[in-house]
Amino acid sequence: MRNKIVIGTRSSKLALWQANYIADCIKEKYPDKTVELLHITTKGDRVLEVPLAKIGGKGLFTKEIETAMLEKKIDMAVHSLKDMPTVLPAGLKLAVISKRADVGDAFVSLKYKKFSELPKGAKIGTSSLRRKAQLLHVRPDLMICDLRGNVNTRLSRLEQGQFAGIILAAAGLNRLGFSSKITEILPRKVCLPAVGQGALAIETRENDEEILSLIRFLHDTKTAQETMAERAFLNRVEGGCQVPVGVYATVTADKITIEAVIASLDGKRLLRDRVTGPVGEADLLGRDIAEKLLDKGGLAIMQEIGLLRG
Repeated sequence: MRNKIVIGTRSSKLALWQANYIADCIKEKYPDKTVELLHITTKGDRVLEVPLAKIGGKGLFTKEIETAMLEKKIDMAVHSLKDMPTVLPAGLKLAVISKRADVGDAFVSLKYKKFSELPKGAKIGTSSLRRKAQLLHVRPDLMICDLRGNVNTRLSRLEQGQFAGIILAAAGLNRLGFSSKITEILPRKVCLPAVGQGALAIETRENDEEILSLIRFLHDTKTAQETMAERAFLNRVEGGCQVPVGVYATVTADKITIEAVIASLDGKRLLRDRVTGPVGEADLLGRDIAEKLLDKGGLAIMQEIGLLRG
């Protein structure tokens, strides 16, 4: 039995909060275990001056961590589930999905109380094509600019007056103690979240039974069912985290409802649909709604984006 467990994590304040949260849960349940964090820099962390969509490739925030795990330098990795590709490297598995926090996208502004109050031509910061496309669909007059960096950096740029408002994941703001900064949670009719937004994922080696058994207590079945449907949708539309698609699944009793959008980069075309079915068919339903949106014109949009990004 291992007495020391090593968790791989990125070095941002949010990533460290997430890794420390999981480490504390493990230490509380297994007081005899020592848990250490190994900080790993990913490509997404290194390249900050380029919009995420232009860096290309999947796993921008996971690849180097996964390599460390395959080389047995770490025992597990803690990720934001929304950063994880839908296909993992051979030998690794998505072992645990924690209970989901707030899934919403937060509008943060020093001057305006609601997104709808923004004046014509207002400058908004976000690093997400998903947010940009959906927001332009309802407010084509806005100037939406790329905003990279950690949460503190983004908030600092807002405070310096560079933007009328910025959009960040509510879960990250809450975890870092910035709940008071949130001006409004965007309504889902305006902006559907990213796949897995608000949930943490623990990735392990597929055959590491000791670790798999150790962390099973952290798994949340309801969140796993919801995010399984969302990831099935994303896998079918073949998008990484930087494509303009949003999806949100909710489980109630034995039913699951999935709502999804595919939008053009300029927001002029936005396709939305919703399906409900047995929770046991979450994966199938996720793929089903993807097929519906692709058939309605989503395939043409995705092909255009692929050509544009070349």
